[in-house]
Amino acid sequence: MHQVRDVDAGGIRMHLEFEYRRVDCRTCHGVKRETLAWLAASGRFTARFERTIGRLCRTMTVKEVAGLHHLSWDQVRRMDVSYMRDLWAKHVPQQRLRAIGIDEVSIKKGQRYAIVVADLDQHRPIWMSQELGRSEEDMDRFFDAMGPGRNRSLRLAVMDMWKPFRNSLAHHAPQAEVVFDKFHVLRHLSDALDQVRRQEYARVSTEDKRFIKGQRYTLLSHKANLDLDGRRSLSLLLEANKRLNKAYVLKEAFGQLWDYQHPTWARKFFDNWKAQLKWSRLTPYQKFAQLVERHWEGIISYCRPHHKVSLGFMEGLNNKIRVIQRRSYGIRDMEYLKLKVLTSFIETL
Repeated sequence: MHQVRDVDAGGIRMHLEFEYRRVDCRTCHGVKRETLAWLAASGRFTARFERTIGRLCRTMTVKEVAGLHHLSWDQVRRMDVSYMRDLWAKHVPQQRLRAIGIDEVSIKKGQRYAIVVADLDQHRPIWMSQELGRSEEDMDRFFDAMGPGRNRSLRLAVMDMWKPFRNSLAHHAPQAEVVFDKFHVLRHLSDALDQVRRQEYARVSTEDKRFIKGQRYTLLSHKANLDLDGRRSLSLLLEANKRLNKAYVLKEAFGQLWDYQHPTWARKFFDNWKAQLKWSRLTPYQKFAQLVERHWEGIISYCRPHHKVSLGFMEGLNNKIRVIQRRSYGIRDMEYLKLKVLTSFIETL
């Protein structure tokens, strides 16, 4: 008599007892044992129990699931991997790709990155590099995995302004147009604002320093995201420092660039925005404006009607990966992290 663990019922641990049926094979003259579809490959649990454990691991840590069901960490980890592999096999990405998003996620300290590619039409990640790096050769691995046929179907690639990514795209899919990711562009602007903040802190008197000290988050956040105390601190800071006030207003206004439906109007908006930098002595902003000029075609490409894709998806994916890493206390197994990322947007019942 064999015994395997099944899904709990009403908080009560359930086990199934059964006997295998065995038959004599007339062909090989050996004994054959029946295959049970409801039994997991391990032979110690039912398949539905292992699927239940896999589903729990999508929102809980391995340690939490192990404690909840009185299993070992290794048992839960194995079930989680098996569940994700089956899930991925059932949801293989579609053959034709029209629009992709390319981003990198920090894996280890010391500027170590893995590349993540997503299908922006299906809103799901489809590839993640196994090796750490973000060079042109690292990006080439994605296009090599896709093959020439799927590369030729590409029409749009959303990415940051990292040149190796553009070079790889130009080599493998020269027909695809580039759209520079809005959130990476705005990150450069936030960095410029932070530089102004540090410059002003060094320039102003000791008395005025109190308005700036400790307000980095307040200054870089959107006003709508601040609580009442944060808004009060922001108002005091902007009233006390005219240069930071101007820098903040310009930062908040720049996001309107992506609201325009035609490149001509977007260009007029940017020219007016840039004109406000004259005599402002906001050197970091002037450098940012030069950066935008150098990458203008890729930034303004979003205004074209056939380029309307969700620019926020890649930012959301990056945030979700950070949650996965925190929940797993910094996954060091790249294959496991890759499975977590690739299956994170697959909907399950």
